[in-house]
Amino acid sequence: MNQVLVTGANGFIGAHVVRAVIDAGAEVRAMVRPGSDQRNLDALPIEILHGDLTDSASLEDAVTGVDTLFNVAARYDLSRRARRDAFRANVDGTRALMLAALRAQIDRVVHTSSVAAIGPPRDLSRPADESQWADIDRAPGPYEETKILSERLVHELVQTESLPAVCVQPTAPIGPLDFKPTPTGRLIRDAANGAMPAYIRTAGLNVVHVQDVAEGHVNAATMGRIGERYILGHGEGNMTLREIIEHAAVAGGASVPRMALPSTVAFAAALIDEFLISALTRQQPRATIAGVRLARQRQFFDCRRAIQELRLPQTDLDETFNDAVTWFQKVGR
Repeated sequence: MNQVLVTGANGFIGAHVVRAVIDAGAEVRAMVRPGSDQRNLDALPIEILHGDLTDSASLEDAVTGVDTLFNVAARYDLSRRARRDAFRANVDGTRALMLAALRAQIDRVVHTSSVAAIGPPRDLSRPADESQWADIDRAPGPYEETKILSERLVHELVQTESLPAVCVQPTAPIGPLDFKPTPTGRLIRDAANGAMPAYIRTAGLNVVHVQDVAEGHVNAATMGRIGERYILGHGEGNMTLREIIEHAAVAGGASVPRMALPSTVAFAAALIDEFLISALTRQQPRATIAGVRLARQRQFFDCRRAIQELRLPQTDLDETFNDAVTWFQKVGR
């Protein structure tokens, strides 16, 4: 791993992958969309290239001269109106990038998929692992559909075209540089600030430090088996929403909300937000139907394969929450 391309390099996970690659001693070409927020990449010794998964010409330029590709880019939008754009970027764009990587004879590809492609555990007494594939007909929304389809096409190209690819599925990373923030990051921030008088009664997530996820990407490039899938999570990170909120509140010195609301309340709010408020204001909905459906699913995962084969770091969970909360407090978000 000497010359590396990272797509989606200015995103939450992508920015940490860039740093992990630099720490590994490789040179980084960071592909970002024109006009996008690049604060996560400030002052880093990298080459910035403007490109887009929906622009085939930019992809051909991006892969020229690199030996390793980290495809972290994706259109992350849970709203129903984003369906067409999500398919163009996450499915068609992934296909175009993988074909460009084949033509460029790249040595190793790490494709950032999602635990959405694994789905919730079918046996609720056990967490899901990499042997399980999500049922696309039961995907909560277009984003999850596209992540299932894009990972399937990567595996298909491994089989039919000998694409040297490994797929990784991050769980729910938290930590510094979450400028947007992500839905999990927003939850951590609000709980730490005491800005959450009540919470929605939902299933749970697997929480992991974002820097561990980034290290998992780098290790997937050097240790991962071609054609394999690896869940990048924490072995002790399966937590209910209540537990996540408690950890964040303690880290921020805030009180823990006592009132738990049924998920039907969140679903009703998402219906109003997505179909009425968002349509009238032309703004992104704060609550989406797909997001609520996803929250209803038990997102618990068995991460042993990545821990054993990729030596995935396992940062202490208290430290993980403290790092996330400290960063949000530092930047005043």
